[in-house]
Amino acid sequence: MTRVLVVTAVELETRALARHLGLGRVGSPDWSHFQGGALELMCAGPRAAHLASRAAGIAPGTLVISAGVCGALSPDLAEGDLVVPEAVVRSAAERRATAALPPLRRAGTLVTVDAVVTTPEAKTRLWIETGALACDMESAPILEWAAARGLAGGVVRAVSDSASRGVPADLAAVVEPDGRVRTTRAVRVVLSRPRAIADAMALRSGTTVALKSVAAALARLARG
Repeated sequence: MTRVLVVTAVELETRALARHLGLGRVGSPDWSHFQGGALELMCAGPRAAHLASRAAGIAPGTLVISAGVCGALSPDLAEGDLVVPEAVVRSAAERRATAALPPLRRAGTLVTVDAVVTTPEAKTRLWIETGALACDMESAPILEWAAARGLAGGVVRAVSDSASRGVPADLAAVVEPDGRVRTTRAVRVVLSRPRAIADAMALRSGTTVALKSVAAALARLARG
């Protein structure tokens, strides 16, 4: 049975996926790490900054999956739609193919960006420039990390915010570099910007739907 390491960016994603998949918590209480059957699930923080240290003991032959939410660039994608790309791009010069993930069907590309895409207009520009279906901030470094260790890497993500809606920078900033959400910072955002509550509720709703799609896909992948 192939071991599968599922890597997320935010602890909220990790805990939600673990709950949907029925995984048990293991390891250090300082960061989210779950396991069950062939699946191991961990939070590596935004941009996968903590992946090298948290997955230091990964076994040879493990399949590495970048999982969680993504932002739609294509107007054809709706919240909750699954994105399993054939390739991940970081720029015109950087393109990395993903591993086959039967029984999931791969299609299109996903672009990894360095900063949150905050407006629909910015999403449109990125779509035109790259042709990618969706964007995230982790898949490229996760696949690069896996390839450097001779491991196959794939992507299983789902849309949390459609092409017509960006993610406000102040809401994105409530996530710490280790993947935790800082509650006090979130409260300050809500108090300082009246629209923030509606934005946060919309993002939470889209994230909930997206993670259910990702969990269902990972369950299919684990069953083989």
